[in-house]
Amino acid sequence: MPVLYTVGLWTVAPAVKLAWRPKVEGQEHIPTTGGAIFAGNHLSVADEFFLGSAVPRHISFWAKEDYFTGTGLSGLFFRNLMGGLGAIPVHRSGGRAALSAFDAAIPVLQEGGLVAVYPEGTRSPDGRLYRGRTGVARLALAAGVPIIPVGTIGTERVQPIGQALPNLRAGDVTIKFGKPIEVDAWRDAESASTAAREITDTVMAAIQGLTGQEYVAKYAPKRQPTEE
Repeated sequence: MPVLYTVGLWTVAPAVKLAWRPKVEGQEHIPTTGGAIFAGNHLSVADEFFLGSAVPRHISFWAKEDYFTGTGLSGLFFRNLMGGLGAIPVHRSGGRAALSAFDAAIPVLQEGGLVAVYPEGTRSPDGRLYRGRTGVARLALAAGVPIIPVGTIGTERVQPIGQALPNLRAGDVTIKFGKPIEVDAWRDAESASTAAREITDTVMAAIQGLTGQEYVAKYAPKRQPTEE
């Protein structure tokens, strides 16, 4: 486990639990060993902190490329921070560069690690659950690992989109882990794209069952830079 992540488990995770007292359900579905993908809904930037505080193992989160390529003192700080946390860089330019995060996640999973993915691709703008993108399914098929659906409730009140700092005691937060979804049944499907869509829809249905969110059968709109 990366050193900084270990430090976080001993410092940040207890602080999150003390400040917001999140409820955790379905802990029996968190694997103690072996690779797996946590696939969750995305309401807030705080989702990662709450998920990380609920899982006693290292989770590789994806972070935008800018954190790995910055210059000056701030750039040095974020490069060391992301490296120390074991984060995976995501290139937003699209094409082959964007697939590098996918390629980097496969060996992590095959070596028994955990990776967190938000299939909606961005935070929900209105609290509803949007159509999932198929990357999570393709990653699970390529690495040969199960997908564990995660339902997060209440984090949008802790840190709304566009707010730099979280609100203390902002209401109840609940993290629910669902039964692992094994993808072996789709491995020999005639159409890889059809299999990926079916797996993704199965994952999103499981997430909806955990959160009770209204489902929107279209992709979430991309945020403007000012909304980051």
